[in-house]
Amino acid sequence: MIRTVCINFSLKKSKTLSNGTAPVYLRLTIAGERVEFTSRRYVKPDRWNPDTQKMTGTNEESRVFNQYLKTLEQKVFEEHRLMLDAKVPITAESLRDRLLGKTDTKRSKMLVPIFKEHNKRIKSLIGKEYASGTLERYETSLKHTIDFIAWQYKKNDVDICEIDHEFITSYDFYLRSERNCCNNTAVKYIKNFKKIIRICIANGWLDKDPFVNYKAKVREVVRHYLTSEEIQVLAEKQFVSDRVNQVRDVFLFSCFTGLAYADVKKLKRSEITRGVDKQQWIFTSRQKTDSPSRIPLLPVALQIIQKYEDNAECLFKDKVFPVLSNQKMNSYLKEIADVCGIVKQLTYHIARHTFATSVTLANGVSIESVSKMLGHKNIRTTQHYAKILDIKVSEDMAALKNKLTFVNL
Repeated sequence: MIRTVCINFSLKKSKTLSNGTAPVYLRLTIAGERVEFTSRRYVKPDRWNPDTQKMTGTNEESRVFNQYLKTLEQKVFEEHRLMLDAKVPITAESLRDRLLGKTDTKRSKMLVPIFKEHNKRIKSLIGKEYASGTLERYETSLKHTIDFIAWQYKKNDVDICEIDHEFITSYDFYLRSERNCCNNTAVKYIKNFKKIIRICIANGWLDKDPFVNYKAKVREVVRHYLTSEEIQVLAEKQFVSDRVNQVRDVFLFSCFTGLAYADVKKLKRSEITRGVDKQQWIFTSRQKTDSPSRIPLLPVALQIIQKYEDNAECLFKDKVFPVLSNQKMNSYLKEIADVCGIVKQLTYHIARHTFATSVTLANGVSIESVSKMLGHKNIRTTQHYAKILDIKVSEDMAALKNKLTFVNL
């Protein structure tokens, strides 16, 4: 981005010397940022013209003095041009430092290496603090960032000092227009990028937060779930392929426990034990948030577990179920939905939504209990499920109608 420079000479009367002369200062202004430094020239206040920004008079002293200021002005423009040609970040401070012969190693930080180092650290902590999916999201975010820089600035990296409000809004526009990202996806990529900026600020590499005036909100999306009738159709259907039956069983297990795909895949037999009521419970932690989940097992879930008690793969790996990759599971679920006449786009995560809605909230389980079983850290996350239960609202209002018999008009 091209930034123009504004030059202004002024007399600092507050720094008048004992001989009656005051220093002339040079002020540089770029994109609203100002810096001042001495021109190393002194003049008496009555010989300085603030309008023309020159020393008054036509004698040799005035001519040499004004010629020096003119040369200094030309040097500013020349350095500015060199910085433009070199495509280095231009700020009032960096231009001043070049004029004074200073090198600013603090600001010589490029974005892509910082982003790559961040991803490298996440990779080393997979299984400890992060899931593999987290690394995948940041790697995708890095790729989009590199592609955006090439698209917008025609280069493969930028100095972090170049990242300002315009950079952020242009990146947002790029994700929505060139990458065809929906609102929530674009916001998530920008959020990933914001973490890199916070690292730069925390390390003192950036003085200003370019996100200060940027605001983007995640829009609420419709959360699909299976109705009790659809769950029944799915449970009763017998498929020719054992593999498809297995996928259906694991999916149904999540419908009655609320476990996400990653949590079912890692679920060990040792994590199923007796709870406070002496019944079988799941005691595990969510891979996504590492928050604990304590889930009493319903009879349907227990029946599904029993089907795989003697499975060789499960016995060898101490797992509850033999679980395929998420991609294959979703592929089979699409096939299962077609066979069962379910018109919804069936994905594994719908099982978790189904547990929260049709299985629990719709049957009177308190939102606090549902939140705890789902492993949500904030009950507001669980409240999203409560909003979509129109049938529950209908049932509650029907019960209220029966109670309001005392009102007669």
